[in-house]
Amino acid sequence: MIPGVYPVFIGPCYRRAAMDTDLPARENDSGAFAARVRSAVFWRAGSQIIAQLVMWSSTFLVIRLLQPSDYGLFAMTQIILSFLSLMDGYSFTGALVQADKVDQRRIAQVFGMLIVMNFGLAAMQLAIAPAAAAYFRQPTVADMLRVQSILHLVTPFIIMPQALLSRRLDFRTQARVNLAAAFLAAFVALAGAYAGLGVWTLVAAPMALFGSRAVGLAVLGRWWIWPSFRFGGASATLGFGGAMMASEMLWFVQTQADIFIGGRVLDAHSLGIYSTALFLSQILINKFLPPLNEVAFPAYARLQEDKAAVARAFLKAARIIMLVALPFSIGLALTAEPLVHTVLGEKWAQAAPVVAVLGLAMPFVALRTIYQPATNALGRPGVMAMICGAGAIIMPLCFLIGARYGAIGMAWAWLVGFPLLTLIASMLALPVIGVKGRDLLAALRPAMIATAVMALGVLVLDSALPPLMPVGRLALLVVTGAAIYAASLLVAARGVVDELRGLVGRKAVAA
Repeated sequence: MIPGVYPVFIGPCYRRAAMDTDLPARENDSGAFAARVRSAVFWRAGSQIIAQLVMWSSTFLVIRLLQPSDYGLFAMTQIILSFLSLMDGYSFTGALVQADKVDQRRIAQVFGMLIVMNFGLAAMQLAIAPAAAAYFRQPTVADMLRVQSILHLVTPFIIMPQALLSRRLDFRTQARVNLAAAFLAAFVALAGAYAGLGVWTLVAAPMALFGSRAVGLAVLGRWWIWPSFRFGGASATLGFGGAMMASEMLWFVQTQADIFIGGRVLDAHSLGIYSTALFLSQILINKFLPPLNEVAFPAYARLQEDKAAVARAFLKAARIIMLVALPFSIGLALTAEPLVHTVLGEKWAQAAPVVAVLGLAMPFVALRTIYQPATNALGRPGVMAMICGAGAIIMPLCFLIGARYGAIGMAWAWLVGFPLLTLIASMLALPVIGVKGRDLLAALRPAMIATAVMALGVLVLDSALPPLMPVGRLALLVVTGAAIYAASLLVAARGVVDELRGLVGRKAVAA
C-alpha cells in the first residue's frame, strides 16, 4: 500500500505511538530504564538467534545444492544493491531515534523522504543494470538486478516503522515480525533450491523476507501516517542524516571494494569461494552485532546528557561483546578445515584456508563496529565518517594488492588492513565517548587471556588427534575449546562470569 494512492489508516495504536515519541533524554528511574534496555536486548538478540538458526539451516542446505558460481553471480549483484541502499534514507530515520523530541510533522517528512529516495533508487537500478552486467561480463547480472529493484520499493515500509519502534525500545513487535519473515524466507530458499532455480533462489528468498517484514510491521506496528513531501524546516534531520549517510558510503567503499575489485579480477568460482568464506567468517559480526547496536543506539541516546554513564555503558558493552566475539572468531580460524568440510561440503574445500585467515581478522572488525552507536548517539556522526574515510583508503589498497593472489590474498587484505583501521578508529572515537585506551584494554583483558589459553589448548589437541571424520574432529575441538574458555574465565575473571550470569538472570525477569 503506497500512501497518497490508497487510503491510510491511522488507528489509535499509532496515535499513542506518536505521543510516546517525546521521550526524555534521561530516564528518571535508572532501574526502570535498565530493565527496558535488558528487555530490548532479550527480544532483539533472542529473536535474532532463533531467526538465524532457521536461516542458517536453510542457507547451508541451499549452499550444498547450489554451485559456487551461483554465489559469485549473487555477490556481483549485491555490490550494486548495497551501494544503492546507502541512499535509502535509513540514516534519516536515525535522526528520529537520536533526537530528544520529535513531532508528527517531522515523522511525516522523513517518511516522504524515504518514498522519494527509494522509488528513485529502483528506477536507477533498472537503468544501470546493463552497465553492471557489462562490467562483470555476466549477462545474467542485468536480469537479476531488474528483479531485485523491487526491494527498494518495499524498503520505506520496513525502516520507517523500525525507527519508531526502536525509539521506544519496543523490540518485541519487531521480533515477532522478523521471526515470521525468517521462516517464510527459509521456506522459499529451500523450495527454490530443490526446484532447480539455481541463482534465482538467492533472488527470491530476500524478496520474500522484505515483503513479509513490510506486511508484518504494517499489521502489528500500526504505524501508518500520511507522508509529507514538504521538506521545509527539516535541516536538523538532513544534517544528522547526511553525516550518517556519508559515513555509510565510506563504509561501503571499504567493505565492498573486495567484491568490486575481485569481481573484475577473479572468475565467478573463485569469487564464490571468497564470498562464501567471508559470509561464514562474518556470521557473528553481521548477524548478532547489528541487533545489539540497534538497541545500543537508542539506549545511548537516552543517556547522552550523562557522559560518564555513556562511558560506563560502552565499556560494559565492549567487555560483554568481545567475550563472545574473540573466542568465536579465533575458534573459527582454528577449526576452519573441519568446519568447512562438515557444514559446506567437499566442493567448498578451497574455502577452508580463506576462513582461517578471515577468522583472525574478525575481532578487529567487531571492536571497530561497536564504536558507531555510541558516537552517533552522542550527536557526533562525523567521527564515524572520518573513521570510514580512513577505511575507504586503507582497505581498497589492500584489496588491490590481495586480489593478485586470489581468494586467499583477499582474506589477507582483511588481516593486514583492519588492525590498522581499528587503531585509527580507537584514537578518534574513544575521546568522544570519554573512555581511555587503557580502560578499554582492561575491559577486554579477560576475553583476551581466556581466548589465548583456549587457542593453545585447541592447537595441542588438534595436533595429537588421530585421523578422524571432519564432523568428529570438529565436535571434539569445539567442545574442548568451549570448556577451556569457560574454565579460564572462571579462574582468571570470576567477576566477569558473575556479571554475565546476573545479566542473563535479569533479562529473563525483565522479559
